[in-house]
Amino acid sequence: MEDITLKKFTPAKFISFAIGFFGLQFAWQMRIILSGPVTEELGASPFLFGLIWLAGPFTGMVVQPLIGALSDKTKTPMGRRRPYLLGGALLSALALWAFPNSANITDWLSGVLNISLPVWSALLFAALMIWILDACVNIAQGPYRALVPDVVPQEQHSIANSYISLAIGLGSVVAAGTAPFLKWAFNYQMPINTQFIMAALAFSLGMIWTCLAIKEKNVAKADESNVEKFNFVQSLKDFFALSPEVGKICWMQFFTWIGNMCMMIYFTQYAVHTVFGVPDLSDVSEAVKASFDAAVLSGTNFSSVCFAIFNLVCFIVAIPIGFLSVKYGNKKIHIISMLSMALAFLGMAFTTNPKLVAVLMGLSGIGWASICALPFAMLSQYIKPGTEGSVMGIFNIFIAGPQVFVCTLVSWIINKCSFVGEAGLNFHWEYTFLIGAVCLIVASVIASKVKELAKA
Repeated sequence: MEDITLKKFTPAKFISFAIGFFGLQFAWQMRIILSGPVTEELGASPFLFGLIWLAGPFTGMVVQPLIGALSDKTKTPMGRRRPYLLGGALLSALALWAFPNSANITDWLSGVLNISLPVWSALLFAALMIWILDACVNIAQGPYRALVPDVVPQEQHSIANSYISLAIGLGSVVAAGTAPFLKWAFNYQMPINTQFIMAALAFSLGMIWTCLAIKEKNVAKADESNVEKFNFVQSLKDFFALSPEVGKICWMQFFTWIGNMCMMIYFTQYAVHTVFGVPDLSDVSEAVKASFDAAVLSGTNFSSVCFAIFNLVCFIVAIPIGFLSVKYGNKKIHIISMLSMALAFLGMAFTTNPKLVAVLMGLSGIGWASICALPFAMLSQYIKPGTEGSVMGIFNIFIAGPQVFVCTLVSWIINKCSFVGEAGLNFHWEYTFLIGAVCLIVASVIASKVKELAKA
């Protein structure tokens, strides 16, 4: 029988393990911050913007379970997970380059084909690139999470997920902070196209590093003899049969991610239109758009700074949260972290003071550090060897599924809650934070009902 005892990770090995997630989050953060300004410039209303964001949850619900199950059964010289990590990163890099160039690419296609494309063709192409990007991120992300139980000893799972949380925080800080820093230090405004190219390089190179540095264990013979076709319904039944606590953890995730994505999806629009008072620009003339260029740039840079603060706090507290969870339990630390995020969201719903908004974003970073680590550590206690990818893929449904609600119903609510301000038509983007805070509180209540396994 093959010895599958896993060696403990050193801090250096944890860092190499997490570098790929640094690149993944770098790319994802750029998509979060800048997809709004890019699509609004192409004519997307708040509701259309929400529909474009559906790319993430739909690909997450379909791609991650499928890829997770496939990666459990994949056998290549590169290992089970690494082909998906590399493939997802490299395809994402192409989409990251194409997305901000959507108008130029459709203009070029119009010239090559010698036809006149509709005015909405650039927005359609941008939406397609978002869908490809999100699908490829999910191709990489599911198998990446499955690497934790694959290669890290059980007693280090919380620490491993905290290093991933640290990488998420640092990747996001660098992604969000680079353009504002260059503007502040050198009065150079980095073009959006350049920022996306930077993200493509970070994702590709980071994932290559991790794939070279981390050796996957061989699949046990028992696993090889039990290979069968992927059956989603049966996998779902097996997933919930793991323990009654798994269902509670899933419902906790469901409400957590409604709350979390209310901020992630809409914060840049909130910063531009609520904090900086820019009216809706999706259906105005080019002259009117030009008159607000400076304000939009200021709001977008402010959003980047806030996301940098948010993720810097995540980076700082990620490892302490891992050690605290080992001492006091995942559940207690996660509840405290989520409630701190809910408190921050309530504050942002009732203020437009930029300094206070920045402070509150920092406070919500504590919750983000916990969300990126502890639910996965809670679930990993129940995973059976050989099913890691499938379990993490199904678990992602309860991360991706709630985003459908945020992208449709929440965006519809915003679209209906318009008002005419001094500068023109605008929307109540701050309502998203009220919805988010309520959902995080509900998630905390559910988390309190989870019974954790006793420590060995």
